[in-house]
Order: sequence, then structure tokens, then C-alpha cells
Amino acid sequence: MNIKAFAEQTGVSAHTLRYYEKIGLLQVQRNQSGHRVFSNKDLEWITFILRLKDTGMPLQHIIEYAEFRAQGDSTLAERQQLLQQHHDILQARIARELEHLQVLDNKIGYYRQLTGKV
Repeated sequence: MNIKAFAEQTGVSAHTLRYYEKIGLLQVQRNQSGHRVFSNKDLEWITFILRLKDTGMPLQHIIEYAEFRAQGDSTLAERQQLLQQHHDILQARIARELEHLQVLDNKIGYYRQLTGKV
């Protein structure tokens, strides 16, 4: 699919897709006319990139992961380590957020008791 269709399908602007290609996150095939041609494999990859971004992985770490990925199976351990580090950071952040949520729930419960509103 072309860049316009790919952008629409992913929700990522064509400008951002070009930027991702420039910084090495995407390695897009080109047709005989030189136009970018995106595949289902590219779709799976950009979906994973977006998930990493949504979970707070710094762009530099995503780029590092992409570089390892491009090197093939010889970097499986490095990729696993990067993802494990991110997993641990994400898990700690979720635990903090759950703690914050519990404090808010307690405060809301306190006000409900005072106001008589459930």
C-alpha cells in the first residue's frame, strides 16, 4: 500500500512515517517509480512501535530496538533485554498509578461519607 493508505490505516501521519524512515525505525521498500510501498509486515511493526511509545519507551530505545531487529536473530538476547527493562519500568509505573488511584478512591469515599452522596 502507498504512504497515504498506510497513514490512514495506522493513524500515523505521512510526515511522521517519513521521519521514522529517516531515523531508521522503518525500512520501507520502494517500487520502480521510487514510491514507498508498505506491507502487512510494516503494519505489524509500526503497531509495535506505537505500543512501545504509548507505554512510555523513549524514542532512542525504540531506535536501538529497531537497529537490533534489523541485524537479525543474532540480537535476540539484546532485544529481549531491552524489552525486559521496559517491562520492569512499566510495571513499576503501573504499581505507582494503582497506589495513586487507591488514595483517590479513599478520598472520594471520605467525601461521600461526609456528604451522604454515594
